[in-house]
Amino acid sequence: MSKTKNILKLGIPKGSLQETTLRLFGKAGYKIKVSSRSYFPSIDDPDIEVVLFRAQEISRYVEDGIIDCGITGNDWVEENSSSVEKIAELVYAKRSMKPVRWVLAVPEASKIKSVKDLEGRTIATELVNVTKKYLEEKGVNAEVEFSWGATEVKPKMGIDAIVEVTETGSSLRANDLRIVETVCESTTQFIVNSGAWKDAWKKEKLEQITLLLKGAILAEGKVGLKMNAKKEDVEKVIAILPSMKAPTVSMLYGQEWVDIDTVIDEEDVKKLIPELRKAGAEGFIEYPLNKVIY
Repeated sequence: MSKTKNILKLGIPKGSLQETTLRLFGKAGYKIKVSSRSYFPSIDDPDIEVVLFRAQEISRYVEDGIIDCGITGNDWVEENSSSVEKIAELVYAKRSMKPVRWVLAVPEASKIKSVKDLEGRTIATELVNVTKKYLEEKGVNAEVEFSWGATEVKPKMGIDAIVEVTETGSSLRANDLRIVETVCESTTQFIVNSGAWKDAWKKEKLEQITLLLKGAILAEGKVGLKMNAKKEDVEKVIAILPSMKAPTVSMLYGQEWVDIDTVIDEEDVKKLIPELRKAGAEGFIEYPLNKVIY
């Protein structure tokens, strides 16, 4: 009998995190193609099987062993009280590379100033269990009802407050809502089924994927910058560079010039190049990065 081929079943979040997750996997070296008619994307790694699930469901499916691992928010792991292994915190969201917040929000004109003012009132949210726990910790008795969507319009229908996820708060402001308190922060997690984590082959495969994903995230917002400088100007040039590690300095043909190579935040480039040029550097080359791995 032939040995059964090892396969790692990976859950990717469908919805708001999908595009960013697929882009990061691409930078990590995994090309995932999604068909509009299928929940089973293709991937250029024969050892991995990908399936799309809602982020809200992934932790339950990982815990139950329906899939070996998945990408989802820590908020949904907590909401589902899922017993899973969290092997990597991948700090990214729909629009930014930062944690998201679940906030308590009320209409701008509301007299509610703190969570204490919600005693006996009604709150709508998709994050029901986490919200109930938050209220319990605050000593507040309020009714928490599940929101099936369009949570931000609920206050216009008579609901006293909502608990909703936000990155920038712009959508809440657009709906004339005011943030009262932060209920919790959440980051994206790479989670694994406990049994799968004990499997030697799957664990090694997961560690490889994690290494590359972390490298892709570390490279976000950073670029490589190369330049030339005379040996006599090297110290002045390097003193200006905010390098992640010490810049690489290589001798060029002729021994009078060197090549300097470093990694910096992309937003700093426009400020640094004029300063570096004054210090004696020239021949600048800026290039994108897919991964930064130490």
